[in-house]
Amino acid sequence: MDDMTNELPLLEFRNVVKNYGSKRVLDDISFTIGRGGIVGLLGPNGSGKTTIIKLINGLLVPNMGEILINGMPPSKDTAVIVSYLPERNYLPDASRVCDLVDFFADFYRDFDRVKASEMLTRLHINPKDRMRTLSKGTKEKVQLILVMSRRALLYVLDEPIGGVDPAARDYILETILQNYNESGSILISTHLINDIEKVLDDVIFLSEGKAALCASVASIREKHNMTVDELFREVYRC
Repeated sequence: MDDMTNELPLLEFRNVVKNYGSKRVLDDISFTIGRGGIVGLLGPNGSGKTTIIKLINGLLVPNMGEILINGMPPSKDTAVIVSYLPERNYLPDASRVCDLVDFFADFYRDFDRVKASEMLTRLHINPKDRMRTLSKGTKEKVQLILVMSRRALLYVLDEPIGGVDPAARDYILETILQNYNESGSILISTHLINDIEKVLDDVIFLSEGKAALCASVASIREKHNMTVDELFREVYRC
């Protein structure tokens, strides 16, 4: 990657509009994500979080505006630098965990088998087990391990700890912190703000399809004298 590319923002939304039929879900939304940080995408249900994530991954296209990932619109060229964790588990139940590791290693050139093996061992997951024998939380751990074992530039995680038991959340967050490419960034969509706030550098608050607030966690604490979770609850009265 040349110096010119390194100077580009990692992710840009420029006046993006997305409609579902007659309903406007994203309304002229703009924000920028740089390199080397963890950003929380926060908002109540229906605020557009999942729509933004699908747009980044090319699963939807905007009605208006522009989306740039490392200077390029979403395409097969950006797919190789984006590692995506959807909210719902999509891994086939009949597969063994080790088969999924093999598949990811074959499909993604940046996949690190050693890292995947280390994380499976730490979370006490047997690579020989079939997905159908695992609990919902363990399935989500396997999916997260596969996503975080890539050396991607942008990790997009939709509710990464939503289905994980509270006892495992700290380890999952530690796994995210220790295993992402530090020249890249992580975008995390979540409603569990109190649990995840400690790993966030910046936040984007969504409201009625717009970026109502884009700020660093440090500036929120300094300016408002409250945590991100407290500000979120005040803004959205939840």
